[in-house]
Amino acid sequence: MALTSAAEEHPYRHLIDQLSDDGSLKFFNPHKLNDPRYAKLPLSIRVLLEAAIRNCDGFYVTEEDVQNILDWKKRQASAEVPFSPARVLLQDFTGIPAMVDLAAMRDAVVKHGVDPSLVNPKCPTDLIVDHCLQIDYSKCAIQNAPNPGGGDGGSRPTPSKPLPRGGSHCAGQRSACRKAACNDTPSSMGGRPHASVQQIENTPLLCPFHLKPVSEADTSVKNQEMELSRNKERLQFFKWCSKAFKNVNVIPPDVGAVHQVNLEYLSRVIQVRDGLIYPDSVVGTDSHTTMINGLGILGWGVGGIESEAVMLGQPVSLTLPQVVGCKLMGSINPLSTSIDVVLGITKHLRQAGIAGRFVEFFGPGVSHLSAPDRTTIANMCPEYNATVSFFPVDQVTIKHFKKTHFSQEKLKLLESYLKAVKLFRSYGDPAEDPQYSEVIEINLSSMVPHVSGPKRPQDRVAVCSMKEGFQSCLDEKLGPRGFNISKDKQDVRVPFLHAGEEYQLAHGSVVIAAVISCTNNCNPSVMLTAGLLAKKAVQAGLTVKPYIRTSLAPGSGMVTHYFNASGVLPYFSQLGFEVIGYGCATCVGNTAPLPESVVNAIKQGDLVACGVLSGNRHFEGRLCDCIRANYLASPPFVVAYAIAGTVGIDFDKEPLGVTSAGKELYLRDIWPSREEVQQTEEDAVISSVFKDLKARMEKGNTFWNNIECPESVVFPWDAKSTYIRSPSFFSKLSKEVTPPQSIENAHALLFLGDKVTTDHISPAGSIARVSAAAKYLLSKRLTPREFNSYGSRRGNDAVMTRGTFASIKLQNRLVGKAGPKTLHVPTGQTGVRAVIAESFERLHKKQLVGMGILPLQFAPEHNADTLELGGTERFSVSLPRRLAPNQQLTVKTSNGKSFVVTAQLDNNQDVLFLQQGGLLRYVAQTML
Repeated sequence: MALTSAAEEHPYRHLIDQLSDDGSLKFFNPHKLNDPRYAKLPLSIRVLLEAAIRNCDGFYVTEEDVQNILDWKKRQASAEVPFSPARVLLQDFTGIPAMVDLAAMRDAVVKHGVDPSLVNPKCPTDLIVDHCLQIDYSKCAIQNAPNPGGGDGGSRPTPSKPLPRGGSHCAGQRSACRKAACNDTPSSMGGRPHASVQQIENTPLLCPFHLKPVSEADTSVKNQEMELSRNKERLQFFKWCSKAFKNVNVIPPDVGAVHQVNLEYLSRVIQVRDGLIYPDSVVGTDSHTTMINGLGILGWGVGGIESEAVMLGQPVSLTLPQVVGCKLMGSINPLSTSIDVVLGITKHLRQAGIAGRFVEFFGPGVSHLSAPDRTTIANMCPEYNATVSFFPVDQVTIKHFKKTHFSQEKLKLLESYLKAVKLFRSYGDPAEDPQYSEVIEINLSSMVPHVSGPKRPQDRVAVCSMKEGFQSCLDEKLGPRGFNISKDKQDVRVPFLHAGEEYQLAHGSVVIAAVISCTNNCNPSVMLTAGLLAKKAVQAGLTVKPYIRTSLAPGSGMVTHYFNASGVLPYFSQLGFEVIGYGCATCVGNTAPLPESVVNAIKQGDLVACGVLSGNRHFEGRLCDCIRANYLASPPFVVAYAIAGTVGIDFDKEPLGVTSAGKELYLRDIWPSREEVQQTEEDAVISSVFKDLKARMEKGNTFWNNIECPESVVFPWDAKSTYIRSPSFFSKLSKEVTPPQSIENAHALLFLGDKVTTDHISPAGSIARVSAAAKYLLSKRLTPREFNSYGSRRGNDAVMTRGTFASIKLQNRLVGKAGPKTLHVPTGQTGVRAVIAESFERLHKKQLVGMGILPLQFAPEHNADTLELGGTERFSVSLPRRLAPNQQLTVKTSNGKSFVVTAQLDNNQDVLFLQQGGLLRYVAQTML
């Protein structure tokens, strides 16, 4: 909204306030309502209220909507309210159909004499091209894996000597290399086993499935070249969109994943547009959109049609949510890592039963959480079924932004505005605490570190109980946890020689220790805790016994980068944790052999020796057939147990080691504080990540920069393209609106059971060779290796209509077995008019209405089984000339049955969309 003459007609113009002395910056200040209810609203609801006040136009947003939000305490979970977010976030799979629709709309309006350049998103839209990359090349060799390349292996090189300490292995995955990418001949696709293949010094890295040389430095470059070549048509279209449409910002490939770019570059906290300041907010088509709530920016995920609605100026409709206040109390256990805290909070919220609600954090414990901690917790929303997990902005957030792309001037403006509208929190002041639907209190001190094992990841044991826990495993009979070691053999000690020195092994001795930064341990603070612990241990004179097989496998080069920047990498190396490479290693069983003397000692004493690793797989015998106990631990505890040399230690009561001067050192003596870790993370990780991302954003990549795209206002569709195609639903567009007709004698297309997901309806994965979509692509003279995926071809409605309900797991009761099949009943009509279901997810319901399809819901006491519907009947639904929200209708079947359903149209906006044939047709007809 621009502050022009339109503002003079605004029903809440009296709330406009000035933030700058010269009057150049203004804002709607809900605090000026002088309503005591505002100060008691949860801060996430205050964001909804500000958006409703600012966008109040009497149609999409009414004064009644504003009052409903202000009266949240009474109207929660009942009133339907609109929300107009500040921006839309798209990834390329969901972004391309949205952009194709807009391009097609330009074609439609120009035929009626309307200027096509008027068709643009009204809401600023960021589209991140991050879903194109496939692994065509891999830089790892393989060990003890089947030979997918064929042949007898006789001509392949065998290692002249075993791998040195720190050697690299990776099992890889069969899909990691494409046949064409490695220029295989047809005869190379046999299936016979071959001998173990290891990386040999001074030999090139190999493609893991065809054993062809691939230069390590060129691996990522080659994958990017394949990505850009394969998706050239799509990228040309995206580049045209970035130039042709206003309010569209395209982030090219090779910049970053959508949720990371959103966090690291697109997040603004406040928006400034046409002299008006307001809170940043976002809806996105990526499941990780909720991460942004950790930075005080309200946002959640929506479907493709709903995102298009927002792009075109329509608000999101939602039931005024209940807000659960999550009060964090106490202080974090000194030995607990960020992962312990995140998983602990997630566990509490999952048990609380908060599905569909907002969660808002408050209490003095919030200040102990860093910005990355908060975004990780917010990202876990799907794990506890919340819509958002909101962390209002505080001084920790401001400190984080000082390390990012925010200027000092922007930070000052941000803080001034948030304080003026009461969106800034001081968690130490209980007087600021809002009212909530309910309050869940979590004591952070209760979140003690755990490890998992000794055989299964679900068997967790607190570190403080580890010594007793391992003892109980020795005592228990053989089973998921027990080893059945008799009492008289539990104290056995076996001496052995290694590198000329004598050592002893016992039950619980650690012989493998692997720090891996994959999956749950990719959080920088956890890895930095391990690095700082290693540094303090070396400085204190502690060592790791040389017979322990130690390794460090970073999940990406970025981890090595911030290890270098923080200065901890040399200390890792001094303890034996050297970087072995980037890929799956220890957790898939690819570890170098243990020293023979160690193996002999384990066998001699029938010892339960241990491996400790920070990966996510540790089944018995996987690391080494002579290691019977394996524990998953966070990276710093891998280091700690490696120094201790045993899992049978109570870190609180027993020293970790003894210095050369004879001083006993406990783990608490060298464990880095959270403040030290967070400061190192801010200095070594966040600032460098943002600096690197900004450089890549500004520079782009050569391929993207060199892509040529049309300069036309309307897109010149290529009839031969199998990626981009103009959809046909604008073909009958006219100025006169034809109201929806009653449904007469319609047949059921599908008869489905419970829990039908979007994956069943519109798969995004690979295109099966026997599918309808594959037949279409074959008719276009494409080979199966050129099919790409459904997600990449969402810009072609001819592929996607053939991919609808193409899931191989679809259970269609008309057919009786799983698969993308149905019973063909000629009707003389085309298209789906209505969907009848027991219940709808809000997202799916809105998608149907947005496409002009009527969602009908059975009465609570009825369903297809109670009504004895077989699915082969003909169905008729009489529609009144004027539909109303949530109107009851009668369905009649050809065998004489009738039943009542409710039209799932939540408001007049839904009715309007349905009458106009869907959202896109409504917008186009409005322009006409």
